[in-house]
Amino acid sequence: MTAPTTTPAAGPARVDRLAEQAADAAAVRALTTHPDVIALRVERVRSQVDALLWAGIVLGLAFTMVNVQSFAAAGADRFTAGWWVAWLLDPMVSLVLLAVLRAEQVTARYQVALPAWGRRTKWLTFAATYVMNTWTSWGLAGAPLSWSGVVLHSVPPLVVFATAETGPGLRDRLTEAVRRALTEHAAEDGSTGGEAPAPLTADTSIREQPAEPVREPVTGPVPTTPARPAARRTPRRTARPVPRRLLADYLTDARTALDAARAAGKVVEPSPTWCRQVTGCSAGTSVKLAAILRADQPAPAPTAVPSDLRSRNGRPGASEEVAA
Repeated sequence: MTAPTTTPAAGPARVDRLAEQAADAAAVRALTTHPDVIALRVERVRSQVDALLWAGIVLGLAFTMVNVQSFAAAGADRFTAGWWVAWLLDPMVSLVLLAVLRAEQVTARYQVALPAWGRRTKWLTFAATYVMNTWTSWGLAGAPLSWSGVVLHSVPPLVVFATAETGPGLRDRLTEAVRRALTEHAAEDGSTGGEAPAPLTADTSIREQPAEPVREPVTGPVPTTPARPAARRTPRRTARPVPRRLLADYLTDARTALDAARAAGKVVEPSPTWCRQVTGCSAGTSVKLAAILRADQPAPAPTAVPSDLRSRNGRPGASEEVAA
């Protein structure tokens, strides 16, 4: 009889392979959830979104150019002075609109709202473009009413308007996504000071975790121990982003500090340097705060000059000369 052949156990090799795959998966997950990697991916998406939005806006404004020129020409003969000048109306309105949208693209990235006149200028240019583009379709200027023309020439301006209003909100949400990823990463690391994680560099090396030693299965009876109840995990609270402070907030802090200093008997001059020290604002904001605080101060009362004062040359005062 021949002795039975035994094949070596494939357990250790399989365990080593699984341990290596687990280490690779953990390293990939750590890099995928890193705030720098998330910020890079969000920036790529932001670039794609901006390119598509700008393409739609430019194409929509280019579509309205012919109708606006026809509205401005008002039946002028082709290639005359009035006909050529009419081509300048649509670029004039469109360039102002594009300037406001370009500025809003940058301010929305840092979650800063446009001023009131910026929004008014945007809406005014949109309204002017829509009216001039659909004027003849509504049956005005001696032309018949055409509902198909109204729909056709209303779609491009309305799409441009909706795109311009949607763009800032999308950019704001993308910025908030990066900020939330940074906050969650800091909370997972147990960081309470809000410090940013270490940036990724080309020298970053990933160390594989050593595989645990393979233990032989126990053939004897295994002692049983009572299982402990699993500890309840409390939900981890993530820190909320600090809201942006406005000029009115800095002004309230500066006035409070100024009143407290004067109540203590100190003579305080509300200079830009002093405003930065008590509020922590920027240099530009400190200049505005100092100007407002100085304007709030009451004007000094004029001091009365005694009538018995004499000049250096011994001449009597003005009141004495009048009395004489």
